[in-house]
Amino acid sequence: MVYKVFKRCFDFTSALLLFIVISPLFLVLMICAWISIGRPIFFHQERSGKDEKPFGLMKFRTMTDARDAEGNLLPDAERLTKFGRFLRNSSLDELPELLNIIKGDMAVIGPRPLYMKYNPYYTEYERKRNTVRGGLIPPESLYYDSFLTWDKQLKYEADYAENLSFMLDVKILISVFKTMLRRNKEDYGEYAREALDIERSKK
Repeated sequence: MVYKVFKRCFDFTSALLLFIVISPLFLVLMICAWISIGRPIFFHQERSGKDEKPFGLMKFRTMTDARDAEGNLLPDAERLTKFGRFLRNSSLDELPELLNIIKGDMAVIGPRPLYMKYNPYYTEYERKRNTVRGGLIPPESLYYDSFLTWDKQLKYEADYAENLSFMLDVKILISVFKTMLRRNKEDYGEYAREALDIERSKK
């Protein structure tokens, strides 16, 4: 309990300071996103937070709203721009989540905030992931695994919530830089999985 209070104070302070420091970069990315993708610049989507409460997650947009002759959105691969791919590969598309951390929706380190519709598909153990705030830096960073299956990701996240500690967060924080470099080299932005609800409905 004591560490959870400290963790929230750290999250708020570090996110606020980091946002102030990177504000010039943030502004540059906003301008580049506006030029290459158009408005709106940010992508808002409802996600599941601590105790499965919904919140609006923010990211930089990486895809256009291009549609076919009938008005339907084109496939994601066709709408993903070069700049959007760069944002994804470098994880810079997630910088707006600093605002979610400042608000208290998220933590610096924690399970990935996933769609609300996924909540019924977790196992009893995997549901432990929802007992902590979702994070900007996910627990799998510790394992240098860029191409995760759902089973592995959810186990890593439940393990994190079960063993939450200061030292565990320090290890993940140290490992994240190496993980980001590996993702960029492996073209992580091209990686896509089947949706969790669809995958588990087949079992």
